[in-house]
Amino acid sequence: MSDATLLPAIAMAAGLAGALGAALGLVAARLRAKPDSLVERIDALLPQTQCAQCLYPGCRPYAEAIARGEAEIDRCPPGGEATVRALAELLGREPRPVDPRYGPTRPRLVALIDEDRCIGCALCLPACPVDAIVGSPRLMHTVIADQCTGCELCLPPCPVDCIALVPPDRDETAARDAAAAAA
Repeated sequence: MSDATLLPAIAMAAGLAGALGAALGLVAARLRAKPDSLVERIDALLPQTQCAQCLYPGCRPYAEAIARGEAEIDRCPPGGEATVRALAELLGREPRPVDPRYGPTRPRLVALIDEDRCIGCALCLPACPVDAIVGSPRLMHTVIADQCTGCELCLPPCPVDCIALVPPDRDETAARDAAAAAA
């Protein structure tokens, strides 16, 4: 093929790609949620633990249900009373205690894996909604404490019970001893 026949084809393909990209960009801009929407403001007040204790698969779906009037504001144990008060203020409702049917309100905890007992089964990896657990099959796993939300979703799939929840500010030796004692 000569340059004379190839250049117009390349130009036409580039023009078509540019037009298609611009069209997709316009559609995406129109579909994007407004940052000051009610759902966005509710979601910003939730703790982002993605623990599903509220019976929704994460904080965003719970925020959407609250905005639609399908869920009460008292279903978030990780957020505790402070979150319920903030939601009540935002929505002009009366604050109420956290509903104990959705779990106890407690201080923040993080998962800790007893690395001596971990068998590397990797069942905890897909259970973590925030990818705070790192490791590979048949190798030891560990938790990135700064990313862990303490949602407890990693506990049930662990076949050797080598995961414990501990306060995030404990020193590592004391935390490992607590994890071993809890198992």
